[in-house]
Amino acid sequence: MTMLTAIDPTTGAVVREVPAATPEEITAIIDRAQQAYPAWRDAGIEERAAVMRRVADYMREHVEELAPVMTQEMGKPIGESCGEVVKSAWAAEHYAEHAAEYLADEHLPSDATSSYVQYLPLGPVLGILPWNAPFWVAFRFCAPALMAGNTCVMKHDPHVPGCAAALEEVFRAAGAPEGIFQTLQARTEDVEQAIRDPRIQAVSFTGSDRAGAKVAAIAASEIKPAVLELGGSDPCIVLADADLATAAEVSALSRIINAGQSCIAAKRVIVERSVHDEFVELLTAQLKDLVAGDPRDEATKVGPIARQELRENLHRQVTTSLEAGATRVLGGEMPQGEGFFYPVTLLTGVEPGMAACTEETFGPLAVVMAAEDAEHALALANDTPYGLGAAIWTETERGVELARRIEAGQVSVNGIVKSDPRLPSGGIKRSGYGRELGPHGIREFTNAQQIWVGPVRS
Repeated sequence: MTMLTAIDPTTGAVVREVPAATPEEITAIIDRAQQAYPAWRDAGIEERAAVMRRVADYMREHVEELAPVMTQEMGKPIGESCGEVVKSAWAAEHYAEHAAEYLADEHLPSDATSSYVQYLPLGPVLGILPWNAPFWVAFRFCAPALMAGNTCVMKHDPHVPGCAAALEEVFRAAGAPEGIFQTLQARTEDVEQAIRDPRIQAVSFTGSDRAGAKVAAIAASEIKPAVLELGGSDPCIVLADADLATAAEVSALSRIINAGQSCIAAKRVIVERSVHDEFVELLTAQLKDLVAGDPRDEATKVGPIARQELRENLHRQVTTSLEAGATRVLGGEMPQGEGFFYPVTLLTGVEPGMAACTEETFGPLAVVMAAEDAEHALALANDTPYGLGAAIWTETERGVELARRIEAGQVSVNGIVKSDPRLPSGGIKRSGYGRELGPHGIREFTNAQQIWVGPVRS
């Protein structure tokens, strides 16, 4: 029997082992999703909204039980884990409140007496999700999909089986109809069976660009739509007319949330040369007192890296960048002792071609690059195969104009890049395609059905 194993990154100890689903069990889970679909589809938005509100209420009432599972399995500081549970509840409530508006018929003029588009559910939808935000990414996927009338099969990352089980229990405890949301505890190599199952109508994937390419290829071979939210090497441009103190404070926060293990973290801070040194001093002051520690301690702001191999890869990116000429301002040394901790690290003098610039970095690693002017900063920002999020710090009107020239699915002007259930998010280039959240996200897994009603207008 193959087991899915969760390791506490604070200690390196195994904390949970769950049997991986067999091919027969995968089929049975999809059976239940298909069986639940007609009644859920026909229930109507108000009935579906009532279920999602109960789910949200349950999560808010059980934050202290749910959050520690995240902290245990992937090392998220407990304060952030609690915030993630509450944010997930917000997503459920948001779609309960706004699904009717987002899915309203869209009337379009034509030669018909009446012509419009209506947004109808597709059926069972498969979500393939990562470990770094186990609750939030799950609700980013399921809240819009369920409110549109689909049923959901969630294949979570095999390293967070406790989080996956807890999510399914949330729906059960909230009295959701059986089969509308199920966890598929499967090995990564077995997910292809689920994608190819003819009852699965669409796929949502969040993860690396390499894995996303494989998922997209399998889904395309079955003529199934997919939404891909993949990696990022998000730029944060700081120009000379920016509020440097605020830019440094927010950039540090963006880089350090979840120990830097976020797709939309500020991974490349590109600073106009005339204010470069001043900004680096401000950023250093924000970062230097942040020490990685026990994520169960409410005072901890930086927890461990989720797994040993991820920490080793981050250290490789740091050391090879230093060998290529970058300057170490903070951190950058592999710690001793138990757990997968890594110090908050700041590198300056980073240039295109260095690993810390060209690769996605997942960890508490802040990188500063120097740009001669705004045009050079834009060129550096766009010099990446990724295009997920970006930030720009400058005078507001100028920032809005420059945002149009940044190659990313989401740009924040004088603010942090974040996900919000009210606003669509997603990427371009190797950061994926399709959108999650907002009105765009709920329509991704619907049939935009055109209706033409005669007779022809004279």
